[in-house]
Amino acid sequence: MDIKVDAKGLACPMPVIKTKKALEEIESGVVEVTVDDVAPRENVIKFAKSLNCEAEVVSEDGPVTVIRIKKGENVNIDINDEDITCDLPSGRGEVIAIMSNKIGSGNDELGTVLIKGFLFAQTEASPLPKSILFLNSGVELTTINEATVEHIKTLESKGVEILSCGTCLDYYGLKDELKVGSITNMYTIVENMKSASKVVTIG
Repeated sequence: MDIKVDAKGLACPMPVIKTKKALEEIESGVVEVTVDDVAPRENVIKFAKSLNCEAEVVSEDGPVTVIRIKKGENVNIDINDEDITCDLPSGRGEVIAIMSNKIGSGNDELGTVLIKGFLFAQTEASPLPKSILFLNSGVELTTINEATVEHIKTLESKGVEILSCGTCLDYYGLKDELKVGSITNMYTIVENMKSASKVVTIG
């Protein structure tokens, strides 16, 4: 039995998680995984080989790569989804830093509409960013702004790392209101930016 997995546009670890689920569906056979970035490609192959499965690239068309994984009998997949971690090659993956609860200066109501639209557009983007960092009043978007929280939850479910500045949450009294993602510190924020292929600042 062969299974095809379309993991294009997904950030790590989601391609690996989808690969794991496909391998769990079969006793033995082939799983073909399609990805469109270097990090998912490397991490899917690494994961398959860690299970003693054969893994090879069978086609490449620009960034789109098809990986063929052959699962033999008696392969034990003893790992939980939440325990799957991925390596990101240095200088790979876009990081978005959102510095405000709105976009631009001028009309605040318009700025609020724009940031909501921006986050929704990100849910449809390909490839997705590696991480989105929320700083200053941007932390309102992961806490008390229900309209943006839903879009950010969608991004997180697709594998985007969501990080909110702990100092900022404390300043605005919002630490107990966090509804999506994790609390982080400035050291981690700087490391994310330094390892990114590109940093986009919004707000």
